[in-house]
Amino acid sequence: MGKLFGTDGVRGVANTELKPETAFKLGRIGGYVLTKEAGLPKILIAKDSRRSGDMLEAALTAGLCSIGAQVFYAGVLPTSGVAYLVKKYNLDAGVMISASHNKMADNGIKFFNNQGFKLPDALEDEIEALIEKTKIQGDKLPRPIGEDVGMVHQSPNATEDYAAFLLSTVQGLQLNGLKIVLDCANGATSYMATDIFKNLGAEVITIHNAPNGSNINENCGSTHMESLQARVKAEQADIGIAFDGDGDRMLAICEKGKFIDGDAILAICGLDMKERGKLNTIVATVMSNQGFEIFCRDNGITLYRTDVGDRYVLEKMLADDLPLGGEQSGHVIFREHSTTGDGILTALQLLSVMVRKNQSLSALAGVMETFPQVLVNATVSNKRKPELPYCPEIIAAQAEIETALAGEGRILVRASGTEPVVRVMLEGRDLAKIKGFAESLANVIEKSLES
Repeated sequence: MGKLFGTDGVRGVANTELKPETAFKLGRIGGYVLTKEAGLPKILIAKDSRRSGDMLEAALTAGLCSIGAQVFYAGVLPTSGVAYLVKKYNLDAGVMISASHNKMADNGIKFFNNQGFKLPDALEDEIEALIEKTKIQGDKLPRPIGEDVGMVHQSPNATEDYAAFLLSTVQGLQLNGLKIVLDCANGATSYMATDIFKNLGAEVITIHNAPNGSNINENCGSTHMESLQARVKAEQADIGIAFDGDGDRMLAICEKGKFIDGDAILAICGLDMKERGKLNTIVATVMSNQGFEIFCRDNGITLYRTDVGDRYVLEKMLADDLPLGGEQSGHVIFREHSTTGDGILTALQLLSVMVRKNQSLSALAGVMETFPQVLVNATVSNKRKPELPYCPEIIAAQAEIETALAGEGRILVRASGTEPVVRVMLEGRDLAKIKGFAESLANVIEKSLES
């Protein structure tokens, strides 16, 4: 069986790779696995603004209703809204239909349990195994009839309830005098973000907040920040805030027009939390910049790195009871408030630091030096990738580069899980030098692992 679940739910091109038939099975079997202890399962569904969302929502709903589930529609809502509302409404599970920052043709399905957490690998494996079993032995799950068939209910207050929660995380915050430019990526934050920041007194200019089903993430949002950068400069705004399609990540532009990534946001918020006695450790991933590692060291903050993926960040946070973690891409988790990355919440927390310290975003971001980063792909067949960690030529080449960097840089070599390439990432203060090192190491990898 091919792996159905990836690092963030099930994802693919809608109607070919992610078909309505698959959505039906995920609703039926995923719903059963998640709610088998519930007598009358209640499940929340939300989606981003993609055209294919209606199609997948209908198929997913049919699958859920076929096992007797009561389905509650929340409409277009950020992913983090699902995580929050499942718990608030005392439901058994939640489902978000979104492909996050991916192009419009893609879509995805991700589940949340009754506590608002994404599913662990073991539960996803159980769902996949049962899907495979039904292919061989037939679908023997319950099929209620008559009045026991599931129904669909609307959740008309979902957006308002989620917005009220977001505002509750920054009680007393006043943004009067601040000019903010929002980029909603024509996605899930388009219908609510502007009002939240206006309610706090800010002057808000919003761009890319007119979803038409086809323009989500199209040259906008956290993966395409050029138009936001230009607008911040033109408006002489204090900050530009960019969300992605499903609103679970956020990046910023400072008043000088410079990019502020997830590492810098973690540094700003983490230092503020440490100064207030709320933090000693931050969880980030192997992709976080070497400059962030040095920032943590210099400020007495322990840094723990995980594999790439916010789910792994959260697992470490839960295991060690840690308050803050995130990714360079802008997924930031404030565990005091949320079980997942939340773009609007992150923006509010960042703004609260600006107000509390009465400093500009550029000044706050100055606590951390960002090292230049170079990424080069080495072409390697999938069959030879397992040899990567043990090849003596590669090990020797890495050791030579590490000696040359003398603690002022970092190497990360990762085999792609989906492509026949090995990714070589180098960081250091001298861009030309690390570019040469990266290309040299990629050549060694290709020659050493030739098919």
